[in-house]
Amino acid sequence: MDMLKTFLKPMHPEGYRFVAIFAAITLVLFWVWEPLGWLGTGATIWCYYFFRDPKRSVPQGDSLILSPADGVISLIELAVPPPELGMGPSSLTRVSVFMNVFNCHVNRAPVAGRVVAIAYRPGKFFNASMDKASSDNERNSVCLEMADGRKLAVVQIAGLVARRIVCFTKEGQSLMAGERFGLIRFGSRLDVYLPDGVAPMVALGQTMCAGETVIADLGSTAARRMARVE
Repeated sequence: MDMLKTFLKPMHPEGYRFVAIFAAITLVLFWVWEPLGWLGTGATIWCYYFFRDPKRSVPQGDSLILSPADGVISLIELAVPPPELGMGPSSLTRVSVFMNVFNCHVNRAPVAGRVVAIAYRPGKFFNASMDKASSDNERNSVCLEMADGRKLAVVQIAGLVARRIVCFTKEGQSLMAGERFGLIRFGSRLDVYLPDGVAPMVALGQTMCAGETVIADLGSTAARRMARVE
């Protein structure tokens, strides 16, 4: 049974209709030509896998900032948060997590806090791994205010393939760290703007697990963490 759970993960409700569409097309392909049907079967399995929503063991600690997405760290740099959030013109450390089409795409809150602003902005669909995706691509920005009054921004960014950003939360709602707050369909990226003075505990190329990997610690005075590739 444990082995079965390793491969069979719960699916997010957002994926039900997509899997149904893939399955219906697969039936037609089997009717047209059997080899095409098997290709459709593989695509249907991938679609289910894309919308998987596994449980996560969320580290406990008020000072921890968690990764909001599965994927790899593609950028760590200073940048001004999206102006539509009203967080001011000062640059903050931005940590970007790039998700490919094989990553789990359910997004989780990096910290516990109250949602004080949500701002959607239409845009282009450049490859989400590119730096200009943060400023030019379609995005949905969320500002969280923590118990100590500090604010953190997490931004859902559509990518080259993604065409739909879904946000489950609303302004005024309180989120727990690691709680599901959104989803992006078919390849994308999430940016986290850390509070001023907070250094990331992750490095470029590091693999993230949403709701589990610690990307920063509000109580730490350590410098930005580096890593070696082996």
